[in-house]
Parts: sequence; C-alpha cells; structure tokens
Amino acid sequence: MPRRLSLLFALVFGLAVPAGAETVTSFQLENGMDVVVIEDQRAPVVVHMVWYKVGAADEVAGRSGIAHFLEHLMFKGTEAFPDGIFSDIVEANGGSDNAFTSRDYTGYFQRVAADRLELMMEIEADRMTGLILSEDDVATERQVVLEERNQRTENSPQALFDEQRSAAQFLNHPYGRPIIGWRHEIEALSREDALAFYRTYYAPNNATLIVAGDVNPDEVRALAQTYYGPIPPSADLPPRLRPQEPPQTSERRMTFSDSRVSQPYVVRTYLAPERDPGDQHAAAALVYLAQLLGGEGATSVLGEKLSFEKKTALYTAAFYRGLSVDDTTFGLVAVPAEGVSLQQIEDEMDAVLAGFLEDGVDQQTFDSLKMQLRASNIYADDNIQGLARRYGEALTMGLSVDDVQAWPDVLQQVTPDDVMQAANELFDRKKSVTGWMMREEPKEVSQ
Repeated sequence: MPRRLSLLFALVFGLAVPAGAETVTSFQLENGMDVVVIEDQRAPVVVHMVWYKVGAADEVAGRSGIAHFLEHLMFKGTEAFPDGIFSDIVEANGGSDNAFTSRDYTGYFQRVAADRLELMMEIEADRMTGLILSEDDVATERQVVLEERNQRTENSPQALFDEQRSAAQFLNHPYGRPIIGWRHEIEALSREDALAFYRTYYAPNNATLIVAGDVNPDEVRALAQTYYGPIPPSADLPPRLRPQEPPQTSERRMTFSDSRVSQPYVVRTYLAPERDPGDQHAAAALVYLAQLLGGEGATSVLGEKLSFEKKTALYTAAFYRGLSVDDTTFGLVAVPAEGVSLQQIEDEMDAVLAGFLEDGVDQQTFDSLKMQLRASNIYADDNIQGLARRYGEALTMGLSVDDVQAWPDVLQQVTPDDVMQAANELFDRKKSVTGWMMREEPKEVSQ
C-alpha cells in the first residue's frame, strides 16, 4: 500500500502511527559544532544545511540589514572557490542551493545526489572561514539588496504596513526592525561591517549542521570531522542577550494609508510566548487557538460569524508562529466586505472574541482539529528538505532534538481548557497593537 494511503487508512481507522518516526542521530564536534543526521533512504538524495545562530535581532544598533547583507556576500567566493562559482559547482553536480535570513538565524543549504555530500561539506566549510570580499563586491551587492528592498518592501503597501506595525509592537526588542534593514542603514553598510559580523558569528561553535537523506550517520560524522572539525571555535562569540520589551500598559494603534491599497483591512497583534526548551505546552495551546479562531473558512470562529453569518467580512484569519528565541506575536486579521467600515469590522471582531471567551471551545471542532494536526505532522515527514529545516530552525532557537521529536505529542496533549487559559491570558487590549490598512484617496486638485 502506498505510504500516504496507509497513513490515511491509519488516521481514519484509528491505528497507531508514530509521529516523528524519522531516525535521528546527533553529536557535537570538538570545536562546538552541533551535527544532526536524519536518515531517509527512500531516494538517493541528501540535503546539507548549515545554520548559524545569528539573525537580524543580533545586529548592532545602527547596522540593520547586516545579517541579510552578509548572506548575499557569502556567495562571492574564497581563494579555493573564487569568483562566485559556489552555486555553479552545485548546479554542475545536479543540485540546487540557496540561503535565508530571519530575525534569529541565517542558513545555507544544498540539495544534491547523496554521493556529492563530501563536495558540499568541502565548499561550505571553506567559506565558513575563507570568505574574500573586495570593495567592488560590497558595492555591487549593496545595490542588489537595495533593489530587493525596493521590490519587496517599498513597492508593497502591505510590506510597508507590516514593517511599521512591527516597529510599533516592539518598542525595545530588536524584533522591531526589518530583517532586510532600514534603507538609510543599508546604504551605509561597509566591507568592514560585513567582515566584522562574519568574523564574530560565523564559527563552528555558533553553527548547526543538518544532513538529511540517504546517508549513514557514521559516514557523516567522519566527513564532518574531516571538513568542519579542523575549524577553530570563536573565542569571542558574544552571549545571545537581547534587550527585552518592558511591560505594555497601554493599547497601541496605528493607521497606514497608501493610494495603492486595493483592499483595506484590520490587524490586531499581541505579544505571545514562544516554544521554550523543555516546556512547549503554552505554545501548543496557542497553535490550537489560532486554528480555532482563524483557520479554515466556515470552520473557524471568526470565519463562521463574520464571513458566513453576518457577511461583513470577506476574509478572516489568525496567526501564530511559535519558533522564536524571544516572545513572538499572535495576530488576528479581518477584511471588511463592501460597505463595511474598518471600525465596524473591528468592533464585530471584538464581539466575536468576547463570545468565544464566554462560550469556550466546541468539542467536536477541537477533536477534528487535533486529528488534522496529527495528520499534517505525519505528512510533513515526506518532505526531506522540510524535515531538515524543521530541525535546523528549532535548534537555532535553542530547542533540542528531543523538543522537536516531542512536539507532535505535545500538540496531542492540549485540552480545550488549555486553549481557553491561553486565550484569557493573551487577549488584553492594553497589551495589543491594532493597525488599520487604508486606501488613501487621491487629493482633489483645485481648478
């Protein structure tokens, strides 16, 4: 029986299917580099990832965007692999590669045939210490990043709105600045800034290696020791301490107007706890809360009340992303129907929340959602790159392999009472940020 059909059969008929059934081996090199090997022999493919425990929130004030900028510069080359040929080598070997930067981490990955793993380690280990940057490289790539900001942020009213809303949410914590950086600070980033950031944070004792696919843990260990093992750890790695948010005692509100806005909407966000090492229960309850309030259309509380009963909303949603080093956010979205004002849809959203807090969780909906979450966790194991990313992201946040493997069970342990406790602790208007995305009407020109 095909794997997906057998999983579906088991879910429907209640048979035992182990969540997180992947075989995982973890160890640490003498220089402090953590290594996680995820075995999956279904295809002769391997995903090789190096995750650095540094992101936009670790930047020095006034140098926003340097983490993302360095990610771009890491493809410029080394003495052994010059002139930006890294990606060309990966492609020539039938693979693909890319990189990404978040508030809390920076990652680099290649997906190649399993017998090309050693080559990927050789190249990636080389650029951990051997990056060469010229002034021309920096000037060219800085312009590329500025153009990326133009395309993704300046030309998007929603991105500009989200950027301003995040700054309002985090008054003191560096999560309030954009990952790509503020434009005026990107323009000032220098070669010295990039190299200083590189020398400080790009070290084996600040990195996690994830190797997933058709591999043998002993062989991976030998390769890792050969290529990453000789790299000395950084003795100057600073502790990961960020300024934290002071207690919020007053509701914050903002409006954003732009003539390019096609559909106004309301967003409300609250500071919320992240998944903590050894204690993920509060985060798991918030996952359910987000799904119950703003999940699938008519089955969600907001969708059922506002889109289908009252027909005052075109769209509703709730969101929560628990993987974060520090406190994250829980958000609600309501897009008003034609003729419905932003104030009206916000008031109706609040009325629905008040009703939910009074009535509690519908047991039948909750049971269905629990089954859906269990199924999604099982199906997620079918994507080897997604599986590697799941471990890499969690470990750079300070979670452990045990935490990652326990997460599906933690989700299954949540009760309706847990969800309601989380909701009552979360929904305090004094601790919220409400943003109105508005269409700016063109000004009349006097004749």
